[in-house]
Amino acid sequence: MAILLATDFDAAGLCRWLELLEAALPGEQFVTDRRTVDDAAIDMALVANPSRGALSGLANLRLIQSLWAGVDKLLGDSSLPPHVPIARMVDPAMNAAMAETALWAVLSLHRGFYEYAAQQRMRRWHSLVQCRADEVTIAVLGLGQMGQTAALRLAAQGYRVLGWSARPGAKASIEAFAGDDALQPLLARCDIAVNLLPLTPATRGLLCKRTFNAMRRGASLVNLARGAHVVDEDLLAALDGGHLRHAVLDVFTIEPLPVDHRYWSHPQVTLLPHAAAQTDARSAAAIAATNVRLLRAGGLPQNLADRTRGY
Repeated sequence: MAILLATDFDAAGLCRWLELLEAALPGEQFVTDRRTVDDAAIDMALVANPSRGALSGLANLRLIQSLWAGVDKLLGDSSLPPHVPIARMVDPAMNAAMAETALWAVLSLHRGFYEYAAQQRMRRWHSLVQCRADEVTIAVLGLGQMGQTAALRLAAQGYRVLGWSARPGAKASIEAFAGDDALQPLLARCDIAVNLLPLTPATRGLLCKRTFNAMRRGASLVNLARGAHVVDEDLLAALDGGHLRHAVLDVFTIEPLPVDHRYWSHPQVTLLPHAAAQTDARSAAAIAATNVRLLRAGGLPQNLADRTRGY
C-alpha cells in the first residue's frame, strides 16, 4: 500500500518532508503524484492545503492526516470521502510557538510597546504609565491544545487569565467558562482577548460588533486563529471609534492580505503574515508517522477530528 502526499509545498519543502517521513517510516511507499500509481494502492494521505478534489475517488483510503493545524479547510471540501477519519496535527512544538506569539502580543500591548514604536517614528520621547502583569486580565478564547498552552504561559507570566470554550470540558488550571451565555460577561472583564478558537459554523464571524461592544473600552484583540472569526468592518469601526485600543492580527479572510486593505496602514493594527506558529516539519513528521504506525498495527490514530463539531 502507498501513502499519498497531497500538499502545496514547493520543491524544496516537499523534498524536506519526504526525507523526514522516509526516515521515520522506512519501508513505506510515498507518492506525490497519484497518477503514478493505481488509486487502489493508496490507503493513507498526508495533506497540507490539498487542492479541492485531491482525495476523491480513493476507495481504499483509511486515514487523512493533516500536516497543518486546523482542519476547517479540509472539512469544507465536499469531495472529501465522508467515511474516512481525519487526524488533526497536534504538535507540542507548534503549541509552544503559538504560546510564544501570544505572550509577545500580550506583553507588547500591556507595556505599550506598539505605542513606543509609533513614537519612535515620530521622534517623540514620552513614557507611558506602567502597570503590573497581575493588573491585566487576559481572556483566552479557545481552550484546545494551543489555547491551554497559551493560557498557562500567560498565567506563568503573572497575568490574570480567564478561559472560554464553546463547550464545557476538562481545561487547564485557570478560571474557565463555557457556552454562549458566558462569553459576553467574560469579555467585559478582560483587557486583552486572545483568540485561539477552531473555525466552525458557530464561531465564524464570532468577533463582531456584538462581541466588541461587550469588551471594555480600551481593550485589545489578538487574533491568532482564523481570519474568518473576525468581521473586518466591525473591527475597523471599533478601532476607529476608540472602543478598542489595538488589534494584533496574524490571520485574514483573504491571504495574502490584499495590498489595498486598511489593515496595512491602520495605526492601531499590528499584523503578521500568518506566521504565529508555523509547522515544524521535524516534529510534525514524527507525529504523522506515529499515526501511520498505529493504523498499520490495527490501532486507532490519535487526535481524530469530529466532523459534527467541525474540528
